[in-house]
Amino acid sequence: MQVSEGALRKKLDLKQMGRWFKYKYLLLLRAKGGPSMVATGFSIGLAVEMFTLPTVGLAFFLIFPLVWLLRGNFAGALIGFVFGKIIYVPMAILFNKPVGSLVVPPGFKEYLIHHVPAFLANVLKGSLELIVGGMIVGGILGLIMYFPIMLLLRLHANRRRDKRRVRKEHQHAMASGLPGDTD
Repeated sequence: MQVSEGALRKKLDLKQMGRWFKYKYLLLLRAKGGPSMVATGFSIGLAVEMFTLPTVGLAFFLIFPLVWLLRGNFAGALIGFVFGKIIYVPMAILFNKPVGSLVVPPGFKEYLIHHVPAFLANVLKGSLELIVGGMIVGGILGLIMYFPIMLLLRLHANRRRDKRRVRKEHQHAMASGLPGDTD
């Protein structure tokens, strides 16, 4: 059976894409600045995603200055942003809207709508509570997720360092002719 050139190219492209993702994943795990920068970036992306939908996607542009100001990792921020997209709907229903309703004073929305341009008033009319609640919940969620992400990345780095140390000791023992493991 003969495989067409297009099918072969598609198969190679998928294989290359898999390699590219693995390479980017390794770069992320070994990022300069370590686990703290990656965890900071993840937290920024997650926090921004929690209020990006009601702002018609404009909150995404906050990632760039926040990553720069807080010395986070941009790739980590994008991963946090994508993770936030996955959990956004349940979070918005369960937490963002109720928290925003508690924080925004009762007459504030009507006052604000009369003092902003018409296009902004239409956005705020239906989603002010979602935006405010999303900022609060997103900030808290970002802080909560920072620590487990950093811990997991540190664990990975320590395991990798220990494997390299054992491999180096084994190579040194083999080169010097000392008795030891011959695995």
